[in-house]
Amino acid sequence: MPRPLIGVTLDAEKPGGYSKFPWYALRQNYLDAIDAAGGLAVALPHEPDRVADYLERIDALVVTGGAFDVDPSYYGGGARHATVITKDRRTAFEFAVTQGALDRNKPVLGICGGQQLLHVVLGGKLIQHIPDSITDPLAHEQPNPRDEAGHLVKVARGTQLHGIVGADELPVNSAHHQAAADAPEGVVVNATAPDGVIEGIEAPRYRFCIGVQWHPEFLISEGDAKLFRAFLGAAASK
Repeated sequence: MPRPLIGVTLDAEKPGGYSKFPWYALRQNYLDAIDAAGGLAVALPHEPDRVADYLERIDALVVTGGAFDVDPSYYGGGARHATVITKDRRTAFEFAVTQGALDRNKPVLGICGGQQLLHVVLGGKLIQHIPDSITDPLAHEQPNPRDEAGHLVKVARGTQLHGIVGADELPVNSAHHQAAADAPEGVVVNATAPDGVIEGIEAPRYRFCIGVQWHPEFLISEGDAKLFRAFLGAAASK
């Protein structure tokens, strides 16, 4: 059986650093985790006019994190917080390709900023800056390296995520200043941090639609590996 083709979204940077010209960015371990779980990864440039073409070819979608925030105008979030950094072409493309994947019931896995984008596509709102909204928050932008755990999350029993990871708690890394703010109709909160911040969501009406606020591609726990294997299993089941 051929490996499922997994579309993976990219971050984008302006000239400087790696190149004097605009460039895309993607950490290697996103692709390594997909490969290890049985997928064939392909990067998706930010071309909103090509969304339908991509969706004809890919079997599933990973929406990645990166140095960006979803523009509050997408979810009626009001004035933009001073910390918010947007990448308009990236968000326009990711919103369209994520909505299109869900419309076709293709498996979607949202990671960190990708979870936030997925939450907005599903009708949710975001906390624009956790320290301004949560009392005594954890260090969600952890000071230690990203390949180490920053805190634990509680996984809600009875959720698809709990069935996948088979654990009530997971150690996770943490690299975000925003988070899902609510649970709109059709969205289930499947993981939370000790300070109450939403760390995971899922939409049971789809065959696989899960977003996690941490970065499972670092494979900090066996639960992270199980999540990728479950996602690839769904992608292989057409």
